[in-house]
Amino acid sequence: MASPVTAQIVRPLEGLRLDVSGPPLPSGPDRTKRSVGPTGANRPAGLSGPTGLTALTALVAGHLRLLGAETGTGRHDERGARLALTGGDFARQEAHTRWSANPAHGITDEATAQAATGVMAVHGRREGTPRALAVDYASTATALLTTQGLLAGLLGQARGGPAGRVGTSVDRAGLLTVSQYLAAAGADEGEAVQLAPGGPPFTSTDGTLFELETLDPGAWAAFWRALDAPADAIRAGWRPFQFRYATACAPFPQALHRTASAHTWARLRQAAARSGAEVCRLRTLAERAAEHDGAAPWTLAPYDCGEAPRHRPTPAPGLGKPLAGIIVLEAGRRIQAPLAAHLLGILGAEVIRVEPPGGDPLRGMPPTSSGVSARWLALNRGKKAVEVDIKSPGDRARLREMAAGADVFLHNWGPGKAAELGLDSTDLAAVNPALVYAYTGGWGTGRIGDAPMGTDFMVQARTGVGEAVRPRDEPPAPSLMTLLDVLGGLLGAQAVLAGLLTRERGGQGVRVDSSLLGAADVLTAPALSRARRGEPTRRPAGFRAPLRTADGWIVPADVCAAAAGAYDLRELSTDAALAQLRGHGLAATAVTTDLADLHHDPRFAGSISRDAHGAPAVPDPWSHA
Repeated sequence: MASPVTAQIVRPLEGLRLDVSGPPLPSGPDRTKRSVGPTGANRPAGLSGPTGLTALTALVAGHLRLLGAETGTGRHDERGARLALTGGDFARQEAHTRWSANPAHGITDEATAQAATGVMAVHGRREGTPRALAVDYASTATALLTTQGLLAGLLGQARGGPAGRVGTSVDRAGLLTVSQYLAAAGADEGEAVQLAPGGPPFTSTDGTLFELETLDPGAWAAFWRALDAPADAIRAGWRPFQFRYATACAPFPQALHRTASAHTWARLRQAAARSGAEVCRLRTLAERAAEHDGAAPWTLAPYDCGEAPRHRPTPAPGLGKPLAGIIVLEAGRRIQAPLAAHLLGILGAEVIRVEPPGGDPLRGMPPTSSGVSARWLALNRGKKAVEVDIKSPGDRARLREMAAGADVFLHNWGPGKAAELGLDSTDLAAVNPALVYAYTGGWGTGRIGDAPMGTDFMVQARTGVGEAVRPRDEPPAPSLMTLLDVLGGLLGAQAVLAGLLTRERGGQGVRVDSSLLGAADVLTAPALSRARRGEPTRRPAGFRAPLRTADGWIVPADVCAAAAGAYDLRELSTDAALAQLRGHGLAATAVTTDLADLHHDPRFAGSISRDAHGAPAVPDPWSHA
């Protein structure tokens, strides 16, 4: 890669001042409220109410400071969380975030946002009942979207557009994180595999919890044959294992768990090495904290192009969206890069997908809507496409020609693949010195010495996410909801926007790198901080546990959980249980258990639509004023 230029703007927010206002944080290192119920129970409440919004804003502010912003004023404001960037040639750019776009519907914190948007339903599919994530997942997604909104607003200004204010909400961010699952639930046909409890991790006979990964059915079969697993279990297990990224569950035969538990960890590693599959021990948060290098979740490196012509700011056509007129070439697979490009498209960019001859095979992945995969539509609707055979020298030359006229080239190919094809940042900078070259990978560059395959569940296992997402009364287990692919896509979009703003202000192209490892570190940052302070890293037993009613489940707000747990709601309908809790001044909401019901859920009235193929579509995560 070309070496960075130090005489130009390297951090896009240099010279800008950040002003933050919001409710005050409570005192104490953990900055969590505590709730005392009628029984005297006392436990940490997590990120709740105004406290949670302030912590969310702190994450946004941290990322903006990494990008060069200087800390300005800080004010207490009970009306909500607000941020503003000012300075240089920019007019004041503001952002405002809140828990819900419809505040009257009981979504008041992380717990109720997870419950209402379907996050608990998807995360709980492995166990067969809704389960909360013990991390602040929807809030983290909101913080990344808020940062993107501010960067996009500044980029629009740099291209001649007006200043404005961007709004985000945790409930809309939560809907975005489950958009693929929601689209599948509302498709014309059913799933290709059964939605039923089950899935990794596995346990060795000497007690090692581990994840298994392979994309090759031959390697899957060879691994299990080496361990003398029953042949019928091997055959029956592959398809649910293969589809677990899409379904968030893997009901493969219990015989495979029994087989794993009959062998030592050393023997399992040996079988993996010989078969071509990979295994990864579930690391603890303490282990991750000990090795953490403190690096930012992305890197920006402007090209050293010598005397090459510098990029001139590109005016945005008319007064449309901030990325209007920007061309993004996306060579993305699965979720991470396609989601990043999808978000850039929402902000006005023209996105052109680079697909193999015959088109992306995932277009036909069931379930479909009007013959097109509903999951694929959730991330790729509205994009143009061009078929390119990257194995062909002629087609690679054609792709370089396309990159010469683009603003962004975005991909998530395997490590080293771009360089092997002659399509790395150095290659494309030679034909377009103004290009923003974006790589969304698994592990970043050289940050983990013994990194396994860079897929969502392996990164969860290696970084302690499997421990962070479960309270102390549940064994550690990576979520089968694709947590890091989604957050990795959000980080990828954020990095591209930072790169585009760097280009507009500094005049030359830039390479930006983001990773699933960066997403894991952002998600687990509070737990890693606790580990470094020598405090318990995991949330207490029962943290955010849904409460059973006669016909469903409800979840109280974190600050009300201990008090709500004192009431027996099992004989009451969900509506009656909510009325009882609210009558005692306790905030709570119903748990969405069927994502197909979200289309008619009054908490999201009018926000979930259907696209031209009939697939459910979540609302844009930003509002602009």
